[in-house]
Amino acid sequence: METTTTQRNTNKNTHRTLGRSGIPVSPLGFGCWAIGGEWQDAGVQPLGWGKVDDDESVRAVRRALDLGVTFFDTADNYGAGHSERILGRALGKRRDDVVLATKWGNLFDERTRTASGQDASVEYARTALTASLTRLGTDRVDLYQLHIGDAHPAQAAELRDLCEEFVRDGLVRAYAWSTDDPARAAVFAKGEHCAAVQHAVNVLQDAPRMLALCEESGLASVVRSPLAMGLLAGKRRSGEALEAGDIRSRPPAWLEGFEDDGSGADPEWLGRVDALRDVLTSGGRTLAQGALAWLWARSPRTIPIPGFRSVAQAEENAGAMEKGPLSAGQLSEVDRILGR
Repeated sequence: METTTTQRNTNKNTHRTLGRSGIPVSPLGFGCWAIGGEWQDAGVQPLGWGKVDDDESVRAVRRALDLGVTFFDTADNYGAGHSERILGRALGKRRDDVVLATKWGNLFDERTRTASGQDASVEYARTALTASLTRLGTDRVDLYQLHIGDAHPAQAAELRDLCEEFVRDGLVRAYAWSTDDPARAAVFAKGEHCAAVQHAVNVLQDAPRMLALCEESGLASVVRSPLAMGLLAGKRRSGEALEAGDIRSRPPAWLEGFEDDGSGADPEWLGRVDALRDVLTSGGRTLAQGALAWLWARSPRTIPIPGFRSVAQAEENAGAMEKGPLSAGQLSEVDRILGR
C-alpha cells in the first residue's frame, strides 16, 4: 500500500486543525446527510437514507455537542434543504460552539424534495450561499464546499476565487472542494483560504493519493463515507433488503458495496468486514469505532464525518474519540488481511 510520511501516527486524539485555516475542530465530525430525510431525483431514485424523526435528529445533534463533537457537515441539497434547517434548529444558541460546513452546486426543489441538476456558475454560488445562511440561521459558514465533484477545473478556479471574495466579505471562513479527484482538489488548494478537501476513504477503500495531497498542501482530509455507507457499522447482513426510501436500496453507479437488485449489502464486501472484525474491535471498540480509529491512524489530517439518525448512533460514534487511533501494528495487520 502506498503511504504518506504521516500514515503511522498514533498520537492520542484531542483535536485536529482544519487545514491551513488554523480553526480547531474535534477529531470527529458528524455528517448530516441522513437527517435530511427522504428526497429523490426526477426519476424517483431515492437520494436519502429513509425516514427520519426530526425531533430525534435534534436530540442527536445536541447529544453530540455534549460529547465534544464540534464539527458538523451538511449540504444545501441534503433532504432538499431539510438537513440545513434541522441542523440550524438543533444548534440554536450554540452555533458559536461549532465549526459549521455546508456545500453548494446541486439544484433542488425544496417543496417537492426533488433534485433537479447542477449549477457551477458564479451567479448561482452567490444565491446558494444566501439561501444556506437563511436555512442554517447563521451569518457565516465556517467551511463552504463545492459539491460538484467532476466540475471542470477552469470553472472551479473561478469558484475558488469567488470563495476568496466570500472570505473577504466575512460570509465564509474557509472553503474546500468535495471531490475524489486529487488533480481537481489541487486546483482549489492554490487558494489562500482553501482549508480542506472532502473525499471518500475508509478501511475498505483507501485513498493514498488524496491523503498525500492533503499532507503536501496542508489541507484537512474531511472524510465522507468513513463507515463505507454503513457496511462498517456492523448492522448489515447478506440478503437483508433496505427500505424503499434508502439510496442503498437502488444504489447509483458510484455507490459500491450494495447489490444492484436491491437485495442489500454485497456478500463479498461483508466478507471483508468480517475478516477485519477482530482487529477493529480490539480495545473494547465497536466495529464502527474501530473503522474511525483506522482513519485517525491512517493520517493526522483526517476528520471523519459519519452519518447518524439517532442519539444512540451519536453516542457510539462520539465514543470512538475516547479510544483514539489504532496502533501502527494494527494498521499493518489490516493491510495484511486485505492483501495490500
